Amino acid sequence: MHIARAKPDDAAALTEIAFAAKRHWGYPQNWMESWREVLTIRPEFIRDHETYKAAVDDRVVGFYALERKGDRLDLAHLWVSPDAMGQGVGRCLFIHALERARDAGFRELEMESDPNAEGFYERMGAHRIGTNTRVLEGQTCELPVLVYEIEHGP
Repeated sequence: MHIARAKPDDAAALTEIAFAAKRHWGYPQNWMESWREVLTIRPEFIRDHETYKAAVDDRVVGFYALERKGDRLDLAHLWVSPDAMGQGVGRCLFIHALERARDAGFRELEMESDPNAEGFYERMGAHRIGTNTRVLEGQTCELPVLVYEIEHGP
């Protein structure tokens, strides 16, 4: 697997991965449609945010993006193609994101997680600090908010 900086012309492939990964959890199509804006990765987003892609045999199988919010750094996206899940792609992308955050001088990396991915982040060492509530077609959804505390070397 190779991790490299994404380019604006990767936007369509990254969008496809985000939708496939979210759909993997069995959400109804109308919910998927309501997330279109959030899951669509635009070329200008890639240009304006640190976005990295993971490729296996020249096929992009996952990506992540970091977003600065004031003095905080967020993991804005981390998606793995369903056919590559369980093969260490997410772990490698997350570790890479932590290294980028550490190199940029951040002490924490925060993420809002799909409830189905919370266990992954916890296994990686993040812990829940709260929830964000969304209402979708009259149904309340709680999204875990987690933080990973980055250790700095001496």
